[in-house]
Parts: sequence; structure tokens; C-alpha cells
Amino acid sequence: MKQNHSHQLLLKLTATAMMTAIVFVGNFLRVTMPVPLGGVTSFTLANILCALSGILLGPWHGFLAAGLGSFFYDLTGIWAKEAPITLCTKGMYGLVAGLVLYYLFKNRKEKYGPQLAATTCAAIGYMVVYSIKTYFYNGMIENHFTEPIQCWALIVSKIPATITNGVIAMIFAPILGVALMKAMKSAHLEKLLVQ
Repeated sequence: MKQNHSHQLLLKLTATAMMTAIVFVGNFLRVTMPVPLGGVTSFTLANILCALSGILLGPWHGFLAAGLGSFFYDLTGIWAKEAPITLCTKGMYGLVAGLVLYYLFKNRKEKYGPQLAATTCAAIGYMVVYSIKTYFYNGMIENHFTEPIQCWALIVSKIPATITNGVIAMIFAPILGVALMKAMKSAHLEKLLVQ
């Protein structure tokens, strides 16, 4: 029994490390543009992979894979000082997707509908947290804005990319999630899906 538990934990940690690496590489698939009030925004495919981490690994390992992959990406470029914030915000993407899927839809987690609901909740949660981060960190701390209207304008300038990234994740993460869960079952790795 103990050996079986150790083997399952080793598989879960290996899958988490693999998803961390995939999220890290997926962050390079982005188009970065300047925004009018200073700073940049990005259209990226990484949100798909952050949601997929929660879908495949559950909330806690999904948090680790999504958060750490994005954290390590931030350390490679101009976002290094934001890396700790990214660890929490992108990690939350995997956490929320996993919590919704594994606790609200635990008997139907392999279906498209529940995965779509999980990804939608994660995307909306991320959009809210990202907007709060943009207001306080990017607006008040980084750009030294003194008026709330300036911070709100910065959020508005990032809304198109934020919504686009969320919608892309809502479309593609469930499609990939359903396909990968079937493949994992075929490979007798369904224990990775058990919390």
C-alpha cells in the first residue's frame, strides 16, 4: 500500500514538473505590444496551459505547474520583478480550474461541459486579479500614477488582450483537457487524475 502511494505521488510530481516546463515554454508564444499609458500587454497562449494544468493535475498541483512555469518565464525577461506576483496570479488560474473541476464536477470531470465551466471560472478569476494587480502594482507603484482615473485607464488599455487571452483559454483548454484525459486513461495513468 505504501509503495503504491509513493509510486502515485512520484507520477503526480513528474506530471507537475512536466506541466511546469510546458507552461514555461508556452509563455514564449506571445505577441507583446506597448499600451498608451506605459507598460506592455501581451496576447499569449499560456493561459490555455495554466487552465490545462488545473484540469489535468487538480487544484494544488495545477497551482504549482501554472504558477511556477509562469514565474520562471518572468525571470527570463523584463517581468522579473513581477515574478512573485505572477506565481500567485497564474497559479490561481490552475487552482481555480482544478477546484471547480475536481470538487464541483468530480464525477463528470472528463466531459467538455464541466471543463469549460472550470476554465471559464479560472479565466474570470484571473481577469479580476490581473486587473487589481494592474491598478495597484503597474499603476500606482510602477508608473507612480496619483489619480485613480489613470490606473483605470491603464486597466482599460489592457482589457482587449486580457479578454482575448481568456476566451482563447476557454475554447482550447477544455478541448485539450478532454483529449488528454482520454489518452491518460488509455495509458493507464488515470491515477494522476485522482485527488
